[in-house]
Amino acid sequence: MSTLDQRIDTLNQLGKLFKDVCDNNKDSIYHIWINKFHDEISSAFQQNKWFTKEFVLLSLNNWSVELTDNNLKKWIDKYRTKDCSDKTIAIIMAGNLPLVGFHDFICAFTLNYNCLIKLSSDDKILIPIIIEFIQSLLPDFENKIKLVQKPLKNFDGVIATGNNTSFKHFEFYFNKYPKLLRKSRHSIAILDGNESKNDLKNLGKDIFNFFGMGCRSVSKIFIPYNYNFDLLFNALYEHRGVINHNKYANNYDYNKAVYLMSEQKFVENGFLIIKEDNKLGSPIACLFYEKYKSISDLEKKTINIKDSLQCVVSNLKISNAIAFGSCQNPRIEDYADNIDTLKFLLKI
Repeated sequence: MSTLDQRIDTLNQLGKLFKDVCDNNKDSIYHIWINKFHDEISSAFQQNKWFTKEFVLLSLNNWSVELTDNNLKKWIDKYRTKDCSDKTIAIIMAGNLPLVGFHDFICAFTLNYNCLIKLSSDDKILIPIIIEFIQSLLPDFENKIKLVQKPLKNFDGVIATGNNTSFKHFEFYFNKYPKLLRKSRHSIAILDGNESKNDLKNLGKDIFNFFGMGCRSVSKIFIPYNYNFDLLFNALYEHRGVINHNKYANNYDYNKAVYLMSEQKFVENGFLIIKEDNKLGSPIACLFYEKYKSISDLEKKTINIKDSLQCVVSNLKISNAIAFGSCQNPRIEDYADNIDTLKFLLKI
């Protein structure tokens, strides 16, 4: 049976592999795995056109930064851990982003859980190659991690991620089990017009990385009444290449046509539609905005809608605000829906 130190070391090696895959390091000790990963990255794109090589590598690179021996030990040392090898956790993963369910897995893996993993049909290639690598380092995990398609059976708790509709289904289906369930969340940016060009360029990463399809993607901005949109459009121009992606372009054309036909007001720059709207979540290729009168009023609003928010990006003194450009680079201690996954697992 593996020890906690062995599992931490395995994740550390996985982080090194991710870095070498991103760098295509020909001298890597993992060179055989690098070739396998690049093959699977190509296969993932063929299976899901949203999973471009650029964004899969971005995800791997983000994780390579986090999966270091130092980071992992600092993370796990905050908890009174225990060996959970006698427990089985069912993990139902989403598939809107590459490796979006990976954090749930490493939490369970670190505590030595048996894992029943139900992959999303949109992300069924990348997780298995990672598991294969882990099992090559820790053979005893060959029988501890199972990918399942059939209805889940014989487990002690469940982690499930989905939208608001699937959340209700999960609540009903898993009502007898300890459960960590997630539903739709959105991220916002709060501007005051004093942001630097670099701030707004970094905001572009928060908006466009992964095509804006994640809960950490900024889908709405709050702006003062006199805000100059030219500042934003000029800074976002370097992301114009996103329109060359067919599925993104199709969404852009469709949403533009819908707004035109319904005579709704909006502004656009050829690759992004910006529209005033009270809703938090915007369609792909769109960014909603809402005007505010005072920061104090806006802070009250963010508190009222906190259960629908994942990230708040701003230079202003707003509770829990993070820096521009950091939305898509979560730390290992950043938990989806702000629910501590390790604490949940340790209570089962």
